[in-house]
Amino acid sequence: MNRLRPILLSMALVFAAGSGQAAGINIGLVAPQNGTFAPLGAQISAGGTFGANAGKNTITPIDEPCSENSGQMVADALIKAKVQIAIGFLCSETLEGALPPLKDAGIPVITVSVRSHILMEDALKNGWPFFRLAPADSAEAKRIVGVILQNWAAQPLALVDDGTIHGRELIDAVRTGLDDNGLKPVFNDTLRPGQDQQIGLVRRLKKAGATALLVGGDRSDVAIIARDAANEKIPLRIMGGDAMRAADQPLPLADGVLAVTIPDYASLPAAAETANALRSGGVEPEGYVLPTVAAAMIADQAVTAALAEKVSVAAKLVGTTWQTPIGPISFGSDHELTENPYRLLEWRDHRFQPLPAPSN
Repeated sequence: MNRLRPILLSMALVFAAGSGQAAGINIGLVAPQNGTFAPLGAQISAGGTFGANAGKNTITPIDEPCSENSGQMVADALIKAKVQIAIGFLCSETLEGALPPLKDAGIPVITVSVRSHILMEDALKNGWPFFRLAPADSAEAKRIVGVILQNWAAQPLALVDDGTIHGRELIDAVRTGLDDNGLKPVFNDTLRPGQDQQIGLVRRLKKAGATALLVGGDRSDVAIIARDAANEKIPLRIMGGDAMRAADQPLPLADGVLAVTIPDYASLPAAAETANALRSGGVEPEGYVLPTVAAAMIADQAVTAALAEKVSVAAKLVGTTWQTPIGPISFGSDHELTENPYRLLEWRDHRFQPLPAPSN
């Protein structure tokens, strides 16, 4: 975090120098500045600073403690600073306490991190102006179900989880979605995670006749399954979920393994110019950096349009398509992203990439 502070300051000075004194709208930027979550907060701060300065807007940074009952304090600081919109928000603990007073103050919120379905239900029920660039916690399973129905419906399918809460809930949600569409897996099991080999599992998969496998587990376990299946000469198409976005170690992932995950935004053509500008300022466009740039740009466009049209910012955020470095973004009446950001990607040449177009 200490290393990033001068970088953020230099970015602010560079962009302010290029555009004159920051003016425009006042955007609250809520992110952890200390403690365990400070590195993630630094990503949010870097993206928000870049996006706000690029739009010649004022940025008001607010520390996010990510602790119980911290929301009122964060909301009070935003209201005192007279921000017109607030972005960032790494933690649900902050939002739970901040949203009621921010509603009363007419300050909408765009989170780049919090995915809780329950929190959004509460927001809609209570009229809290809460929007999110992060996908809902059900979006991963929904995309996986769609991918299986489109690509694997005719293949003997196996579902395996690693026994963790996330792995088990993901597989259960996928199984329910497939069952609703009349598709039954030929094999269900729970693996023992963190093992040096999974030969017993791949042999059971062969005996069941499975040719397609969805794993609700870590990347390292998927890599071991892929290796052991290849060594046993068992033809198996393997797919994981968002947990596949992890370091390629200790065992490198085999080419051809699939993942339903959020793409690396910095690799998208739409993000190239912004990613290069961030790198020139000494900031790697990783993690929450580009989504927070997008949030700042949406904030700029939404507040400007709302003022011109004499409508509330929250009302303007619904149903409008905003142009951002991570692509066009729009929020539905449920305040969620209208387009599921999860994509089916394939591991090739040391990175996840879109699948090659089928040859004619």
